[in-house]
Amino acid sequence: QVRLVESGGGLVQPGGSLRLSCAASGSIFRINAMGWYRQAPGKERELVATIGSGGNTNYADSVKGRFTISRDNPKNTVYLQMNSLKPEDTAVYYCNADLLTYRSLWPDAYWGPGTQVTVSS
Repeated sequence: QVRLVESGGGLVQPGGSLRLSCAASGSIFRINAMGWYRQAPGKERELVATIGSGGNTNYADSVKGRFTISRDNPKNTVYLQMNSLKPEDTAVYYCNADLLTYRSLWPDAYWGPGTQVTVSS
């Protein structure tokens, strides 16, 4: 069984910073891409950033230059450093991992339960 757990969310003022973490645990054989998505009230879930197993990254245009995704492969952990936060960044942030377990034949997508980020003065 695989589990993803996010941490680091909270309330921050506009212009502030937060760092999200997501650790994957369980019977993991290999993790391919990892990423962060977010969902604001009344909106669909959207991609924020992804990072491949080799470190290649992809960002939504709305966060380029402000957010940085990174990962620690030995720890099966992905991070999202968020700077210059804006009220429109307010959302529930979800961690995603495309991974292969010791029991599966093909990779599958796993999600964390989400962590709330609120940007407000």
